Amino acid sequence: MEIMNPAEIEKASFAIISEQLGDRQLIPENTSVIKRVIHTTADFDYADNLVFSDTAVRLAKDALRAGAHLVTDTKMALAGISKKALEQLGCTACCFIDTPAVVERARAEGCTRALAAVDMAAEVLADPVIFVVGNAPTALIRLHQLVSEQGLAPALIIAVPVGFVNVVESKEMILKLDVPHIVARGRKGGSNVAAAICNALLYETTDRRL
Repeated sequence: MEIMNPAEIEKASFAIISEQLGDRQLIPENTSVIKRVIHTTADFDYADNLVFSDTAVRLAKDALRAGAHLVTDTKMALAGISKKALEQLGCTACCFIDTPAVVERARAEGCTRALAAVDMAAEVLADPVIFVVGNAPTALIRLHQLVSEQGLAPALIIAVPVGFVNVVESKEMILKLDVPHIVARGRKGGSNVAAAICNALLYETTDRRL
C-alpha cells in the first residue's frame, strides 16, 4: 500500500468523489461545496440534500472578500474552519456559546445558549455576518424570527444541524427566508459539515484548489 502525503490523499479522494458522481449534473458554482461535504462525511446523499439559494455561493464569496464575521454555534465547527484562509481574507470566526454574557442571558431568559448566542452576534457584530449552524435548531428558529420580524440581513446562513428534534422543521424555516442560505435538508448534518461548507467557500475565495 502506497503512503501518500496529505495533499496527495486529498487529491486522490476528490478524484474518487468525482468518479463516483459520474455524469451527475451539479450546478457549477455549488460543486466545490458539495464535494467537500462528501469528502468530509463519505456520504453521497449530500449531492441531493444540500439546498442552495440562488447565487448563495457567489454572495458568500463576496462577503468573505469584504472581511465577513463567521459565527458558529459550536466550538467544534469553529475549530474545523481554516484559520489560514480566514487570515488571508481578513475574516474572523467566533463562537459565543460559552461566553459568560450568553450563559447568563440564557439562564435569565430560560432559553438555550445557542439562541442567546445568535442574539449576541446580531447585536455586536458589524456586517457582513455569516451564521454557521451545525448543531442547534434553536439557533435557526431565532434567526428566522430576527430576519422575519426585525430585518436582520445575514450575508449567509449555513443551516446544517443534525438530529431529530426540530431539526427538519427549523431547516425548512430557513429555506423560506429571502436571505442567502445553504441548507442540508433532512436530519443529516453536523459541526463537521458546517465547517466543511465554510472551508469550501474560503478555499474557493482564496483560489486554493480542492
